[in-house]
Amino acid sequence: MRTPPVQERSGPIAWLRQNLFYSWISTLTTIVLLVVLAKFSAFVFQWGVVNAIWSVPTGSQGPNSDACKAVQGSGACWAVITDKYRFMLFGMYPFEEQWRALIVVLLFIGLYVMSGMKRFWRPALAGVWTLALMAIGLLMWGGVFGLQFVPQTQWGGLALTLILATVGVAVAFPLAILVALGRRSKLPFIRWICVAYVEMIRGVPLITLLFMASVMFPLLMPEGVNLDKLLRAQVAIILFFGAYLAEVIRGGLQALPKGQYEAAHALGLSYWSTNRKIILPQALQLVIPPLVNNFIGFFKDTSLVLVIGLYDLLAASRAAIGEPAWQGFAVETYIFVGFIYFAFCFAMSKYSQKLEVHLNQHRKR
Repeated sequence: MRTPPVQERSGPIAWLRQNLFYSWISTLTTIVLLVVLAKFSAFVFQWGVVNAIWSVPTGSQGPNSDACKAVQGSGACWAVITDKYRFMLFGMYPFEEQWRALIVVLLFIGLYVMSGMKRFWRPALAGVWTLALMAIGLLMWGGVFGLQFVPQTQWGGLALTLILATVGVAVAFPLAILVALGRRSKLPFIRWICVAYVEMIRGVPLITLLFMASVMFPLLMPEGVNLDKLLRAQVAIILFFGAYLAEVIRGGLQALPKGQYEAAHALGLSYWSTNRKIILPQALQLVIPPLVNNFIGFFKDTSLVLVIGLYDLLAASRAAIGEPAWQGFAVETYIFVGFIYFAFCFAMSKYSQKLEVHLNQHRKR
């Protein structure tokens, strides 16, 4: 008599048995972790919602945070966020003009979304970026069309973080491609320059470059010439990003088989046509994960501009809790700032995963 075939079980209960309760060790581990997670969730809900203070009265002396201090330790004080969120997002930008900084943030988000959609991957996208960056500069500086002029010393918050990260990556990426190609050049002088640049920049931390750009660079400039501190910091960030991205791209170039170059030469393509049409598209496709990993790291590294007196999102948040009324409520502030950083980094990570799957569809069998 033949034994009937075992039918594959499906559904939530079957999934739980197969993944969480398939042995006594997995069952014990799952139960312990569920208990820990339940206790932690209950504590967070009690601290962040039930016992939380969402607003405090404001008098002539400023906000009265006595209610927050009364529940400190057992409840969150989200009133610090509702009171200081504009300072954290826009820094010392004039209060009445912060709508301009808000538009700048929305423009950046719009550019990210548009650049991530394949239907917009056309040469016209470069023109859109150029016009958008010009509009961003116009909005931030002002001084024309009836807009109040705002010096760069008053820029800050999320708008400054996005400016440093976006402009840094946008300029550093083509620089990195040139450096990566230069490191593989057959011309010794070009190769030596690229190697020296990469090794010198990678040999020092970003904070050192920022100090050099802020303190030493003005000493080397001719008398009467003084570049803005933000511009100097931006140049330091671009050089730092460019060196690291160049090594990632060089890894992609080295991963390609020699036959790709030989086939391009057989077709009579020039050096630049070979790299633009055949080599770089494949090399960049291979290094999408490390590239995005570096982009995420660079986005967070912009917080180091605090050391030269620029108030990005994190620095503005730290300054906000320096007020006497809000001292001792750093946790709530860092949660708020961490959520913003996480939102941007998680979006980059998920987009890179989708892009990698999309570009590798032809490799699936």
